[in-house]
Amino acid sequence: MSTISTYMSIANNLAKWQTITAEQPQVATQKKYFQENIGGAQTIDQFVNNPRLFNYAMTAFGLGDMTYAKGLMKEVLQQGVSSSAALANTLNNPDILAFAKAFDFADNGSSTTSSSSLQSTVVNNYVMNTLETNQGQQDPGVQLALYFQQNAPNVTNVYGILADKNLLTVVQTALGISPDTSAEPIDTQAALLGDKLNIADFQNPAKLQSFIERFAAMYDASNASSTSSSYTASNAPNALLLGASNVASGGTQGIDPTLLLSAQNLNAAGSFLL
Repeated sequence: MSTISTYMSIANNLAKWQTITAEQPQVATQKKYFQENIGGAQTIDQFVNNPRLFNYAMTAFGLGDMTYAKGLMKEVLQQGVSSSAALANTLNNPDILAFAKAFDFADNGSSTTSSSSLQSTVVNNYVMNTLETNQGQQDPGVQLALYFQQNAPNVTNVYGILADKNLLTVVQTALGISPDTSAEPIDTQAALLGDKLNIADFQNPAKLQSFIERFAAMYDASNASSTSSSYTASNAPNALLLGASNVASGGTQGIDPTLLLSAQNLNAAGSFLL
């Protein structure tokens, strides 16, 4: 399966893929617990010290690998986001900032977690993060493309790209910029991206999609040798399924997400058995 064909299939049927992901037993169980218990966490300590609630929320904001950092996150939440000197605003981590804005105990106090808008945002984020992670197990390029689709429109300047390693990877790949440039001074990197990017384009759905397709094609090209060497009889059916995509001609026939997901699961099972 190529990155561009898989991404296009998911992007063109995103709502259905999200529904499929939300209905997975583990995802549904975690959602149920979160919705039934988050309102009872009325203080920062009650929230952070409940592993299931805290881990769910952290995962929803792409911070699943930082759930161990309870002390840091407590401090982030205690300081809030109003002051420019607050940790959330100085850590240069957009995911932490988004987390702090959502769980703004500093401004909203005990009513923070009772907000239906907050609960809906966290649940939707968790589902999308799970979808991205699941796809990343099959193809990291697809995970990056989906992440970019969800997050790039929120970026307002090139420093926002530089602050997010996933966004930066997509941009570097799409524009053929060497990852080694990340060792350059931050202002040098910003100037380079500023010459090559119009950040406002990411708020235009058509231009955003075009950029992601460019990334996916470049990602496929740079991984062509490993992709071809991994092609076996066990994954041939997946390639045939995705053969319906006609990216080169500018159109993509819809592929049933349920069918594609089943094919991916069968492929993973076959690899395990081998």
